[in-house]
Amino acid sequence: MSTVSAAFRLVRAGWVLVREGVVAVLPGEELSGLPKFGWRLARLFTRRRALAYERSDRLAKAVVRLGPSYVKLGQFLATRPDVVGNDMALDLAMLQDKMHTFPTAEAVAAVEASLGRKLGDLYKQFGDPVAAASIAQVHAAETVDGGVARKVAVKVIRPGVRRRFFQDLESYFLAARLQEKYIPSSRRLRPVEVTETLAQTTRIEMDLRLEAAALSELGQSTREDPGFRVPSVDWERTGRDVLTMEWVDGVKMNDIAGLQSAGHDLKAIATNLIQSFLRHTLRDGFFHADMHPGNLFVEANGTIVAVDLGIAGRLGKKERRFLAEILYGFITRDYLRVAEVHFEAGYVPRQHNVSAFAQAIRAIGEPIHGQPAETISMAKLLTLLFEVTELFDMATRPELILLQKTMVVVEGVARTLDPAFNMWKTAEPVVGGWIAGNLGPRGLLADARDGGKAILTLIRQAPELAARTERLSREIDLMAEHGLRFDEATARAIGKAEARYSRSGRVALWVIALTLVYIAWKLH
Repeated sequence: MSTVSAAFRLVRAGWVLVREGVVAVLPGEELSGLPKFGWRLARLFTRRRALAYERSDRLAKAVVRLGPSYVKLGQFLATRPDVVGNDMALDLAMLQDKMHTFPTAEAVAAVEASLGRKLGDLYKQFGDPVAAASIAQVHAAETVDGGVARKVAVKVIRPGVRRRFFQDLESYFLAARLQEKYIPSSRRLRPVEVTETLAQTTRIEMDLRLEAAALSELGQSTREDPGFRVPSVDWERTGRDVLTMEWVDGVKMNDIAGLQSAGHDLKAIATNLIQSFLRHTLRDGFFHADMHPGNLFVEANGTIVAVDLGIAGRLGKKERRFLAEILYGFITRDYLRVAEVHFEAGYVPRQHNVSAFAQAIRAIGEPIHGQPAETISMAKLLTLLFEVTELFDMATRPELILLQKTMVVVEGVARTLDPAFNMWKTAEPVVGGWIAGNLGPRGLLADARDGGKAILTLIRQAPELAARTERLSREIDLMAEHGLRFDEATARAIGKAEARYSRSGRVALWVIALTLVYIAWKLH
């Protein structure tokens, strides 16, 4: 029955997308056969008034009708241009995560249930909501500790949002399985794995203790950074469903007129924003991955304060080196080195030719050097680079795609503040400094130290590794003698999974077909 209900929810979502004209604006002329027929049918059922809207407006209206979980789906897919395409990813990135508020009484009940204390014991004052998003809303409140009053922001999970989201997740998984089964060309994008990533990301985002931990970590790593910080966390008043943090007094970065009237230097703010983001990415390998202007405040002294750290990105040392070297390689026009970095990182399979890959990268880099520096987009460069790497079978790297998406947003904010913003001149001190410290003599010493630690760890594990090797050798001998066998439970589980997969596909197709017949009958 869960498959049937998921199919009905999927059909409803499809119908809303059709009626709001989202399907009609897709590039259907390139399709053929049944998909093209479906696209043409969708155009017939589009609302007339929807035809007057731009594609991004149609998408926004459809998502609002579908509810909070689809807002979150849209935000997630905005980080995956490899799945939805660059144009659609940009439209999704523009979705405003603004929803209707829910009653303060429900927020109070959620706070008391999560923290196990009465509201009056936690806060001196607890006001009405000041902002609401798909997963939570924020209240202004006041605490008193040691006789000192302090204004705070209290983020509270929306009631019922977990149940609603995980119900819709069933529909997402059904759509992904059908896509993999009936559209072979989409299998390389691994839609089921993408949906699993969405589920895991949202589980993390719906536990506000984890957002508090991310704020604490970023606050610790940036405590000495000039002109950038995040709100401090009140851990005593933070739980799974509630996050209490410092109240931020400042001007939102999307309020250009407000920033100007407050006397801020917009060019200096743009420079500080980009350098802070690159510093977090390269130095710490941990960055705020949702830095749209609504999440960025500027205090009276010019300090940038970033809020809403529900989505964070991480890069390992290999990914940071990869990013720094390719940026530096494009700056110095050393395209062969950029190509070699891709192969050294293992991102491009070895069967491809390094020189041929360098030639493809040159096709990206050379046009850039013929343009004024202030018109060159680092984010666009990374987008073109990832498009070229697809030709050389570079596997999807979710961490790099999230970085690319965040860089697109941050660079866009910087250019809003300063239309003549020079991305390369601004980035050079941070990127050059990181390369000098990590790829020069100091970097070699650090690598040697890390290598020594790895060797010592391997030596300590040598007895255990030898025992595992001996067991594996015996199991291979038995397999060669008797063949590969499953135990009864494994065989039964495989059979059930295969039967469920086939049955769910048939049920979904019947539900979709019957619904379309009913809709056509009603319209007739």
